[in-house]
Formats: sequence, structure tokens, C-alpha cells
Amino acid sequence: MKSLNKIIFILIIVSIILVSCFRVDKAPEEVTESQDTNQVQNQNLSEYKKPETIYYNGVDYRMSRSEVGVYGGEIVSSTIGEGPKTFNPWVSKDATSSQIGDLLYDSLFTTDADTGAVIPALAKEMNVSQDQKTYTIKLRRGIKWTDGKEITADDVVFTWNEIILAGFGNTSLRDSVLIDGEYPKVKKIDKYTVEFKIKKPFAPFQRFIGASIAPEHVFKSAVNKGIRYFDTYLSTTINPKDIVSSGAFMLEEYVPAQRVVLKRNPNYYAMDSEKNLLPYISKYVILIVGDLNNELLKFESGELDVISIRGKDLPRFKSQEKKSNFTIYNLGPNTGTMFLAFNLNTRQNKDGKFYVNPTKQKWFNDLNFRTAIDYAIDRNAMVTNIANGAAQPLFTAESLSSIFLNEQLASGHEKDIEYAKSLLNNSGFYLDKNGILHDKEKNMVEFDLYTNAGQTEREAIGVMIKEDLKKLGIKVNFKPIEFNSLVSRTMSSDWDTVLMGLTGSPIEPHGGKNVWYSKGHLHLFNKRFKDDKNDVLLPWEKELDDIIEQGALELDYSKRKIIYDKYQQIVYTQRPLIYLYSPLTITAVRNKIKNLHPTPLGGTLHNLDELYIEL
Repeated sequence: MKSLNKIIFILIIVSIILVSCFRVDKAPEEVTESQDTNQVQNQNLSEYKKPETIYYNGVDYRMSRSEVGVYGGEIVSSTIGEGPKTFNPWVSKDATSSQIGDLLYDSLFTTDADTGAVIPALAKEMNVSQDQKTYTIKLRRGIKWTDGKEITADDVVFTWNEIILAGFGNTSLRDSVLIDGEYPKVKKIDKYTVEFKIKKPFAPFQRFIGASIAPEHVFKSAVNKGIRYFDTYLSTTINPKDIVSSGAFMLEEYVPAQRVVLKRNPNYYAMDSEKNLLPYISKYVILIVGDLNNELLKFESGELDVISIRGKDLPRFKSQEKKSNFTIYNLGPNTGTMFLAFNLNTRQNKDGKFYVNPTKQKWFNDLNFRTAIDYAIDRNAMVTNIANGAAQPLFTAESLSSIFLNEQLASGHEKDIEYAKSLLNNSGFYLDKNGILHDKEKNMVEFDLYTNAGQTEREAIGVMIKEDLKKLGIKVNFKPIEFNSLVSRTMSSDWDTVLMGLTGSPIEPHGGKNVWYSKGHLHLFNKRFKDDKNDVLLPWEKELDDIIEQGALELDYSKRKIIYDKYQQIVYTQRPLIYLYSPLTITAVRNKIKNLHPTPLGGTLHNLDELYIEL
């Protein structure tokens, strides 16, 4: 964790609202034995103070906010799937690679896990001009890369101008900071000072400015070789000793399909009140467990120290908690969104081939059809049968934990099969004598639904959707596939419908620009490609484009709230994505881990560098 000296007015407002909005809840009554066992410990914010900076032996150290710990030991967590695809955070497109990249490469700023405020990491402070268009960043003095070279303004300017703004790697951040057609101007003022200038006041910029920073002396040669080479730079075959990083942990070992081992960075820029350098633990291990069931077994056998608990497994964990060596923490609805998406693409590629079968194009682009499917889905049954009550139905593009949630839409609607049938009838669909749905051109309604295999929760959801839509006479071919294949399909628009989820920020909706902006990289439901033919911007897509721009340029929270309420209303009405439910974030953590401070914003291990093992 890291802290900021100056925060502009809008973020002060956000912080105040967050303190009142986020709380630690009980788990659902039917699986709760007592309130105490489900509450997060260390919730007295007056005891968990704002971090400070101290200049000591030529270094601007960040001071720990937790009690003094002891050195040694390791923490073992896990990840589902095949493991990281890269150790280069600037090209990462999957959660595991991004998680590891964030551990290896610190950012200028991060988010306070208690308040949501922007707080410093590699940076020491930020000053914002009165007109809100110039940001002056002061770096910590004396902090170093793992090869011993000092981190300076040159590294920041290089990262922004030659990687991010030059379009290397994942362009999501670059796309998000395009302000009124212009990118930020970034320049060095002195060895420890960088200036960012933007065209107009831009509410999200303080969060986006905190991107991870790359060592120029290492990455420069990769950039000089071009984008294609850069995309493969720091692949998972690299020798860990060749990775020069800045985070609290360094890569020690990667064994494909087995584990990632990170070791303590002995020269990290954080210390405790007795001037002991952080982190305390010697190693942080991420086991690659393949699937959720295997993960559960590894926790129960003692191989894992922390695990996210699915709703269906909560009673099992609750029955073990009092007589075992772990504690369960409930952090409320998670910050992600889970949804069913339709492929609305009606364009042709450069060879004249449609991305989606023209017959299915007509179905998916029929609002009555999409709305009928929405009303046929039984969210309450999903919450009860899949999440075991440890979730809440979701109807909005903003997560239930978002301070920008449109409360008028949050309660949504009940399942209504008869209403769904009437909508289909209004668009000329009909049932044959066998109860099979046909369109007005007599085509049987049948389509594919994809999700990532091994994610048992999503696989269960897919089965339920298939059964729900069978009641409308629709045949759904449910196809769980390997994660990389799923990404490839969605990125190439080679799919009918897909069941997936996206993580989001509960405090900054502009992070979703790539999803809602018509040319966004993650605008999956109507993705555009460079050589597309017959491109047509749907009227409500144009509305979303305008709202995205308006919301980012508005600094007043109450006015931004109105703008983002409108975007949620459009998504709710048009239903390109049908939202399903938000699981509660429930974790079990070994009692041997001390200085634990789980929060709804930060999660369970957000202060990993402060944690220590009771030996």
C-alpha cells in the first residue's frame, strides 16, 4: 500500500462516499453460524493510518501502516487455468499475467484499499494545476530497479511516450487517455520530476496516470525492435534472472502448468516503524491448479493458504472453520460483472465474409429477441442453486459495489416466461407442434453459447441458461472451450453468444471505455476491424460514445452520476449484454498470516508486502 499528499476535490468526494458505501456484510443467513466469523478483522480505520514517507539513507521510503512483523515463511495462493501467458504487463490480456505483472512492476500510483483514494507508489506526490490540465509528479529519491540502477523520470517518460502512447502492447490504457482527440504530453522536468499535460480537465486521469513503469535501460532495445517483437518480450520462457523489475517481489521460478514462485526483493522502498525493510515473507507462491475443484482440494490438504470460496462450497467451509486453522472473510458483492453477450456484428470482412451467420444476425439484432432471453433467465435460481445464496442478481453494467450504480435499475425484474413468449411472437417467431421455436422465415432458432472450460461456476450457469431457453423453444449448443480459444474467438468475432465476466472499478466507470466505446478493444458485442465493410453505428452505440466523453470530462461527482446512470439505462434497455449475478467475495485465509487487512476494495492480500507469518 502507498499514500498521496494532494488529491483533487472529486476524489475527496469519492473517498467520503466509499467509506459510507462499502461495508463488510454477513454471509447469507442460511449458511451463517454467527456474524463474527464472517466479518473482516482490523476494520478500525483510525488504527490503520494513512501511510507516510520518510527520507532515510538517501531513499524516500514508504512507511508501513501495520504492526512490525518478522521475516521468513511463504504464502501460497492459486490461479485457475494454464498460468501466465507473459511476464510483460504492458502486453498482458489475461488476469493471471496482469496479476504477476503488477507484483513485478510497481506503478506511479495505486488505490487505497480503504478509501479508494489515489495514493503514491513509485511516486512521492502529485500536484495538480488550478485549471486541472497539468499534473506534476515527484518520484521517490533513491529507489532502485532490481539490478541496482536508480528509478528516475527518464523511465517514466520512456514508458509513457515510447510504450503506452506509441501503441505498444495492450492499447487499453492509451485508448482510455485519448482526451478530445489528443493524448497527454509527457516530459521530464528534472531527475525526479515528470509533467503530464492534458487538453481538457479529465476526471479519470489521476487513476490512469498511475500506470506501471518500465526500466528504460532494459526495455529500450525491445521497443527499438518494433511492436511485433515487443509483444513476445518477457515471454514465459525467459530466465527469471533476466527480468529487471521494481516490485516487492522478484520472479524466482516458473514451472509451466505447476507454479509461479516470487521471492522477496531485498531493496524494496518500504519499511516498518523500526526501519526494517519490507516485505517480510521470503516467498509468494502461486500454484496453477487447473480447475476450481482441484483448488478446493489443495486448500483442504493444506497446500494453499488462501482461497476464494464459491457459494456452493460455503457450508462446507463454515462447518470446518471453528475446528480448523483458517478464518472466513465476506467482503460483499465482487467488483466484476458476469454476463451473456450477443454478437451483433452485421459487417463483412475484407473478403466479403460475414462474421455472424446472416440469419442469426437478424435474431440477435432484434430487441424483442434479446429482451425475451433476458426475461427467460432465472437469476434467482442461479443465486440459489449455483451460488448457494452467496450472490445477488445483477441487471446493470456497473457492479453492485460501484458508487455509480444506477439504483433504479439495480433491482431489475423477475423471470417472466409468458412475457418473453409474447415478445417473440411480436417479432414473428412461432412454436411448431413439437414446441421448437422458428423465426418468420421458418428457420429453427438454434445458436452456440461459449464459455471457458474448467470454470465450473460458469459451466453451471451455461447449463441453466440452456434449460431456461429451452422453455422458449430455443436450442442452445453450450460449448465450454479452453480459455485461449475463447479469447481468440471473441477477439475475432467468431461466435454467436458468450458467457463471460469482466472485472471493473467500483470507483471509476471510465475504465469500461474499451467495452462501451464503439471502437473499443473490448466492444465484443459489435467489434470493429480495420478492413470491415458495410459498417453501421447503431443509434444507441452513438449515444454511448457521447456519454463516455461527457462522463470523463465532467469533474463534479453528482453530475457524473447522472451521466453514468444514463449509460446504464441504455445498456439495460438495449441488452447487448445480459447481466446475471454478482457473487459475494468470500475468502478463507490461514490464521498464521498476520497483518491481514481485507477490504471490499483491496481484497484479501492487497498489502502483501506488510504480511508476515507467525512462525
